[in-house]
Amino acid sequence: MAGWHHTLVTEFLLTAFTEHPEWGLPLFLVFLSFYLVTLLGNAGMVVLIHKDRRLHTPMYFFLGHLSFVDMCYSSAIVPQLLAVLLDHGSAVSQARCAAQFFLFTFFASIDCYLLAIMAYDRYVAVCQPLLYVTVMTQKARWGLVAGAYGAGFASAFVRTVTAFTLSFCGNNEIDFIFCDLPPLLKLTCGESFTQEVVIIVFAIFVMPACVLVISVSYLFIIVTVMRIPSAGGRAKTFSTCASHFTAVSLFFGTLIFMYLRDNSGQSSAGDRVVSVVYTVVTPMLNPLIYSLRNKEVKAAVRKALSRTKP
Repeated sequence: MAGWHHTLVTEFLLTAFTEHPEWGLPLFLVFLSFYLVTLLGNAGMVVLIHKDRRLHTPMYFFLGHLSFVDMCYSSAIVPQLLAVLLDHGSAVSQARCAAQFFLFTFFASIDCYLLAIMAYDRYVAVCQPLLYVTVMTQKARWGLVAGAYGAGFASAFVRTVTAFTLSFCGNNEIDFIFCDLPPLLKLTCGESFTQEVVIIVFAIFVMPACVLVISVSYLFIIVTVMRIPSAGGRAKTFSTCASHFTAVSLFFGTLIFMYLRDNSGQSSAGDRVVSVVYTVVTPMLNPLIYSLRNKEVKAAVRKALSRTKP
């Protein structure tokens, strides 16, 4: 009954990185430059895959969707973060906070599913090469992508509705770069066990399930690669998976550190840095990872640049 004496929160105050006002403008410029590079790099990748016929393969079909989702994913977070840095704090209504949480969860979930699909694609290409064309048909590719978007929407919708049926009271400050679940749960009052169980159950269908698919796919890939007699053949085969494995390690490594660990005694400053990695840095690096490690992408870039020369 004591909870009824608390003042219910109707808006939140995002205060990440505001304890040092002198850092506001430099960090604003850094994150703005990162965001612009993210938009240009991922948009460039989407256009390149669409224009160059050599990239009209299942792997690049999925990569094109990953680049599109990365643009949306970053756009759900970074503009609000820039406002926080510029104004030394930013007040957001509960509805706006819920919308940001939904968009973040939606696009992050799709990112997870797409990376898992791309791991399965590499598994078929390496372990079942003779069946690759018949398995990864255009209908199958669109079905997998549609499933990723649908599952991402369902997970985001349920988690958002469940999270924002909680009561928030007392302190309304969120010392984080966006409206995410861990800092929001710290502001709840009253009974929240049922909602937290629902949120956790639906979270299990995203990150752990995707990590399992990726792990099993790469286990079979490693076994297949190790059976190749020549070292050159092993290196060439595994190089087709190197870009994807790098992107998976960067994205899931930071997510696992953030969400699948004991939250007791955790550092808010450390959490903010980790969140910057998976919301700002990773979407920016993905086009570079795939372009620097893929001969087909580098060839397509050179061809596109040669067309622009007078």
